[in-house]
Amino acid sequence: MTAIRRRPSASAPPEPGDLKTVASATEPPIRPPKLFFILISVLVFAVPYLYLIFFRYRIESELKNSILVSAFVSILGFFVTVKMIPVTSKYVSRKSLFGYDINKKGTHEGTIKVPESLGIVVGVVFLVVTILFQVFTFAADSNWLVEYNAALASICFMILLGFVDDVLDVPWRVKLLLPSVAALPLLMAYAGQTSILIPKPLVPYVGMEVLDLGWIYKLYMWLLAIFCTNSINIHAGINGLEVGQTVVIACSILIHNVMQIGVSSDPEKQQAHAFSIYLVQPLLATSLALLSYNWYPSSVFVGDTYTYFAGMTMAVVGILGHFSETLLIFFLPQVLNFLLSFPQLAGIIPCPRHRLPRFDPQSGLLTGTNDGTLVNLFLRLFGRRTEKSLCILLLVFQAACCGFCFLLRWFLTGWYK
Repeated sequence: MTAIRRRPSASAPPEPGDLKTVASATEPPIRPPKLFFILISVLVFAVPYLYLIFFRYRIESELKNSILVSAFVSILGFFVTVKMIPVTSKYVSRKSLFGYDINKKGTHEGTIKVPESLGIVVGVVFLVVTILFQVFTFAADSNWLVEYNAALASICFMILLGFVDDVLDVPWRVKLLLPSVAALPLLMAYAGQTSILIPKPLVPYVGMEVLDLGWIYKLYMWLLAIFCTNSINIHAGINGLEVGQTVVIACSILIHNVMQIGVSSDPEKQQAHAFSIYLVQPLLATSLALLSYNWYPSSVFVGDTYTYFAGMTMAVVGILGHFSETLLIFFLPQVLNFLLSFPQLAGIIPCPRHRLPRFDPQSGLLTGTNDGTLVNLFLRLFGRRTEKSLCILLLVFQAACCGFCFLLRWFLTGWYK
C-alpha cells in the first residue's frame, strides 16, 4: 500500500445535514473497476480449474456439487464487493481514511486522495458468503463444522485487528504480534492429527514412518499463521501487489486441492481439501473484485485489513487442509522477502517508515533503494521500471514459484513421501 496517510483533522466536523453536501463537493467518484482485466485473469485460471473438476478427475457427485455451490455463492460475493467498494470508499474518505500515492509523488496522480482500508469490504463480504454457505453443506452435527467456524473466528478476529491497525497505525513490532492473538480460536478448536510423515529416505535413520509431534505441531501451526499473515503485509508497496499475490496463491491452492481430491481415495483427506476450497473460492472471488479497483492506477488502497485477512485465510486453509509444506513453497517470494527484510524489521539496521523505491516524476520510473525488500531487489537486478511493469514482473515470479511447487511435488511423488 503506497500511501501517506492523512490523520483526522482537529477542526469541528460539518453538521450532519451538511455532510452529504460537503462530501459531494470534495470527493470525486473513484475510477470504475477494471472488469475486462479481471475477466481475462479469470479465464486464464478457470479453464484449467474447470477441466480438472469436470474432465480430468472423477470427483464424487456430492463433493462436486458442494464445490459448485461454493463457487456460485463466491461469484455472488464478487458482484456484491464490486458494488460495495465505491459506496464504502465515500464513508472512509469522510473519516479521513485516505492517503496519497507515494510512487506518484510529483505528478497529478500523486495529489489525488485515495480511499484506504477497503479490505474491510472484502473481509465482511467473505464472512457473509462463507457463513451462508454452511446452510448448503454442513449438517448440524458435522465434525467439520466446529473447525470451519473456528477458522472463520480467527479470520474475523484478524479483520478486526487489521482495521484497528489501519485506524490507529500501530508500530511494526506490534503488528507482528497481532496474528498470534487472532490464531488462538483456531488453535483451541483444532482436533486434527498432530503427526507428520517421515520422508522415505529418512525412515531407516529415524526408525519410524510416522512421528507424533504433539504440542510442537500446534506451535508450528501458530508460527505458520503469524508468518503467512505478516508476509503478505510486508511484501507490498506498489499498486496491485498485495491483492495480486493473493490471487496467484489462491488460484494455486485451488488447483492443488482439486488435484489432491482427484488422486486420493481417502474420504477424510478429500474432505480436508474440499474444506480448503470452501474458504479459498470466496477469498479469490472477493479479492478479484478488490483487484479491479486496486490494479494500476489504484482507485483504492487495500489497507492492513486486507493483507492480514488474506494471510490468515491462506494460513487457515493450509493448516486445516493439511498441506502446510506445499503452502510454504507457494509462499517462496514471501519467504525471500521476509529474509531480506529481517535485518530492518529486527532493528539490526535502520528501518524507515516506508521502504519503497524512489520515483522519478520526470520519467515515471521507479529506482530500487538499499532497503531489504523484494520490490527493491528486483529493481536493482532488472533496472528501473514503471510501477505497472514491476508489479507484473513480481506476479510472474510468484506464479513461477507456484509452478515450481507443482513440478517439485510431481518429481518427489512416491520417493519423498
